[in-house]
Parts: sequence; C-alpha cells; structure tokens
Amino acid sequence: MSKNKSHKGTLKRVKVTKSGLVRHRRAFGQHLRSRKSGKRLRRLRQVKSMSNPEAKRLETLLFRRLRGRDQSRAHLKRNPSPEERRARQEAAAAEAAASKD
Repeated sequence: MSKNKSHKGTLKRVKVTKSGLVRHRRAFGQHLRSRKSGKRLRRLRQVKSMSNPEAKRLETLLFRRLRGRDQSRAHLKRNPSPEERRARQEAAAAEAAASKD
C-alpha cells in the first residue's frame, strides 16, 4: 500500500506552528495596491491564524492533527520531557518488579 502524501501546494502556503496553529497570508494584498488604503494594506501584511473549521479541512490535506485558533492546547498531544519519560520508565520497572514478587 502506498504512503499518504501531504499536499505540497498547501505546505507552500501555510506554516504549522509547534503548538499546531496554522498561519497563513491574507488574500488580496499583492496586486492592484494603488487603490487600497494604507490602513488596509497594513492589515493585509499581517499573518493570520486559521479558524477551527478551516484547520480541520486542512487536516485531510496534510495528514496530521492541527489545532484551530479557538481550541485549547489540551487537545494537542504533547511529547513527554526526558525527565518525565525517565520517571515513567522507573515507575513501570518498579511495577514490573512488584508484580513478579
């Protein structure tokens, strides 16, 4: 069976942050700028985070879990630190030794 490939066009247009937020550029800011006000152009230069429904739609294209702007960090799976991993291993070893006795 073939591997899942992430959508390369989407990867070029968005940036997924470490916390799972999707950052993207706003539309309508690159051409026909002379008729747009300075305030509008400054607003268009800002990078924006994607909302929940949009981020959920991108999950199927990128084959990874994403977090929308309104979701808490608790929804995202976090890798344990080396200290936490070591503590878990020691607890599992102690539990295994206790079950042998």
